[in-house]
Amino acid sequence: MVMDKLKAMGDANVTLQDSSFWSERVQLVRETVLPYQWRILNDTEPDAPPSFTIRNLRIAAKEIDGEFNGMVFQDSDLAKWLEAVGYSLATHPDKELERVADEVIDLLERAQEPNGYLDTYFIVKEPDKKWTNVRDWHELYCAGHLIEGAVAYFEATGKRKALDIVCRLVTHISTKFGPEPGKLMGYPGHEEIELALVKLYRATGDYKYLELSSYFIDERGQEPNFFRMEAEARKDPRHYNFAYSQAHVPVREQETAEGHSVRAMYLYSAMADLAKELDDDSLLQACRKLWNNVTQKKMYITGGIGSSAYEEAFTVDYDLPNDRAYTETCAAIGLVFWAHRMLQIDVNADYGDVMERALYNGVLSGMSMDGKKYFYVNPLEVWPTTANHRHDMASVKTTRQSWFGCACCPPNIARLLASIHRYLYSYDDEGIYVHLYSNSEARWETSGQRVTLAQQSQYPWDGHIQFEVQMERPAEFATRLRIPGWTREAQIRVNGHPIAVNVENGYATVQRQWNNGDQLELILPMHVERVVANKFVRANAGKVALQRGPIVYCVEEVDNGTNLSDIVLKKQLEPEFHVDKEFLQGVPYITVQAWRSSLNSDQNLYLPFDEATERVSTEIRAVPYFSWCNREPGEMCVWLRTE
Repeated sequence: MVMDKLKAMGDANVTLQDSSFWSERVQLVRETVLPYQWRILNDTEPDAPPSFTIRNLRIAAKEIDGEFNGMVFQDSDLAKWLEAVGYSLATHPDKELERVADEVIDLLERAQEPNGYLDTYFIVKEPDKKWTNVRDWHELYCAGHLIEGAVAYFEATGKRKALDIVCRLVTHISTKFGPEPGKLMGYPGHEEIELALVKLYRATGDYKYLELSSYFIDERGQEPNFFRMEAEARKDPRHYNFAYSQAHVPVREQETAEGHSVRAMYLYSAMADLAKELDDDSLLQACRKLWNNVTQKKMYITGGIGSSAYEEAFTVDYDLPNDRAYTETCAAIGLVFWAHRMLQIDVNADYGDVMERALYNGVLSGMSMDGKKYFYVNPLEVWPTTANHRHDMASVKTTRQSWFGCACCPPNIARLLASIHRYLYSYDDEGIYVHLYSNSEARWETSGQRVTLAQQSQYPWDGHIQFEVQMERPAEFATRLRIPGWTREAQIRVNGHPIAVNVENGYATVQRQWNNGDQLELILPMHVERVVANKFVRANAGKVALQRGPIVYCVEEVDNGTNLSDIVLKKQLEPEFHVDKEFLQGVPYITVQAWRSSLNSDQNLYLPFDEATERVSTEIRAVPYFSWCNREPGEMCVWLRTE
């Protein structure tokens, strides 16, 4: 099979313009999130619990005395922060931020052991247990994140020190893992290093990194099972669910998403990367089957995945409860990673649609609008009274937190938003693909010259998107625009003249000879839609969700009072869309007519139906799901009953 093999546009090829949805959030990361998280990593932020991350590193470097504190994977918080710094510096040079990063890289170098090993938990706390519990103890996971951080920093600055550190680390890992006698024939319990090694291969051109990634992928789930043998060697009798870490069968035989959702997303992302690099059709086919299972049977309307708090995992098809939805922020981020990689080898707008859905809803909900509070868990319905009382809802927080003991999500959001420009465009020999819409410029070479495609829009609030082609001389190429699945009757104009919209795999192609200054317009009609779930999603029977463009809306107690589950939308009246710059930092909202029960709270607990049907008319306000809990805490609900 010949794969599509698009090239994603990198830091030098894409510029986000000011006053756009994504540029504002990138600015927030640059000006607020990165400094805030740096203070937390250094335990100097008074409004957050201590992280111990930099302190652990200084102990490992023998600069101070003390004991290790935090999670076994505490190093990964710093690694993701460094990766976010790399992406930020690539688009917005900052000498002071670069100086801070250089200093922490120097500290990493001082902490690294002579043989290349680098993991503060084992250097400080359990030096005799290195590589004895790869299933549970995250050494390879931490190494993977450090590799990603080093590659991003190298690509942004050209400085090799961080890259050299991780190359030494991987050389050490290569002496421990592999099919050769005396090595561990294993793979990480928490996938991450697999996709990181592909990045390291692309940054250095050294094929051994790709080979090691491929080894980890190919060995996973084989019999005899490495995790079983490893547990026997350390005399660990505990039962282990191999599906938890996607090690129940070899990856090419996996057809349903199982186990820990974040681990699964990182695994599937690496599989897609390797399919592209190795022309491995078997990996691509496995990814397709897994994609269909995740997005058609196990994904929330917000792009959230992993419905169960137990093991942070997928469950069975269509098990998508709203009030107990786990939907870890990192899982939605991982889904974005996977979707973007699939787009580069299997061009289909379905990947772009899911990527967009997760970005605007399941990812952004994980951070407050001021960048200083975070959700680890992202339910679709919250009743604080029960969430704060019931043991089986202990994972549901009714307000965002300043930090977590397990703080994987906050720096993960930072690194994704800081790199969002990388997700907008791809190109090939025939032209350019536009996956996401935002004020930006994309630049690439075609017909022996540099071409710029300048995009202007107020997306996601307005579906009128304008492009201008800028180049020295005429050239023929294809401009392919993703037509989102939520829109109907998309229109395209070239220099003001309507043209036929020819859509293949969800992309409209405009193939022509372009001239400097040519105008291309894409009009995506946006209406407030009432979305229904598949009939097998029992939690949503008889309910609808409100969506406009890619944005999913919810109702909050602060606007609508308590007992949101009592709301019944009127079927015959259309919702109205409002833009008010004085409301919620200018975030648009929706109003819709509805019914509410007129029963008083002191009436009987149960009544005959004909005595309990009185209701009153009311107007309901709905806000974007990502913006909930940025005012007063209270109830929230996405799915509403309807007539």
